[in-house]
Amino acid sequence: MNEIKTNRQTYKPIIKKAANHIVLTVLAFIFLIPFLGMVITSLKPETEVLLLPIRIFGSRLAMENYQRAWTFFPFGQFLFNSVFIALCTSLVAVITSSMSGYAFSRLHFRGRDLLFTMYLGTLMIPQQVTVIPLFIIMRRFGWYDTYAAMVFPVGFTAFGTFLMRQFLLTIPYEIEDAARIDGCGAVESFIRIILPMAKSSIATLLIFTFINSWKSFLWPLIITGSDRVKTLPLGIYMFNGQYGTDWSGLMSAASIAIIPSFLVFILFQKYLVKGITMTGLGGR
Repeated sequence: MNEIKTNRQTYKPIIKKAANHIVLTVLAFIFLIPFLGMVITSLKPETEVLLLPIRIFGSRLAMENYQRAWTFFPFGQFLFNSVFIALCTSLVAVITSSMSGYAFSRLHFRGRDLLFTMYLGTLMIPQQVTVIPLFIIMRRFGWYDTYAAMVFPVGFTAFGTFLMRQFLLTIPYEIEDAARIDGCGAVESFIRIILPMAKSSIATLLIFTFINSWKSFLWPLIITGSDRVKTLPLGIYMFNGQYGTDWSGLMSAASIAIIPSFLVFILFQKYLVKGITMTGLGGR
């Protein structure tokens, strides 16, 4: 009996680990189905996309769909705009969120917690409520149809402040006390000590901000009027015509559009996992 019980205890972790891997593999495949469908549709001839009965694969690889997607609208200009705006928005978000997160976590002043709670309360306001006031402000600034209007309203984020604050709270105060003894002020301590220790949370914020800016549609649609500053989501929307949708061209453009955000996620993946775990966003 003892031997049987020992064998059960030995195999139980192995069975549990195998079951977890199987479940995660199935879930990953389910989440990949829409992406696989997008790529497969982008490679079908235009006349076979809506053909009945439905065929998973087309009769040939229609690579001309990607050429049509690239020339249907100024794809190169829209791609540059998306990359430039996403990078600038991420940079602004990292700078502002790290400084505000440091203030709310390390500095002591009257009304700090109340102010932080009120700032977090802005997360409950839907974007649709704020677009009209923001549009009026941007027009008065003379920023309509400019890169600045695409970057700054999105770069100041309460979520980024919350993310950085939660991570900075995990850093022992004794480290800063030692730095002050060595002659570091608050600014120097923030730049030389706190920021290097917050690489994982900064990478997490950078990924979230980049992806959110990359896929943003409503705000760029409202604040832009020319192709000079339009982004890829607006270009992809152009495939929806009055009398129908060019599905093969749309899927081809979408397949190209996901590549930059996918590369950003792959490059910073290890920092993302660490940052989510240490900031308390992982459900612990």
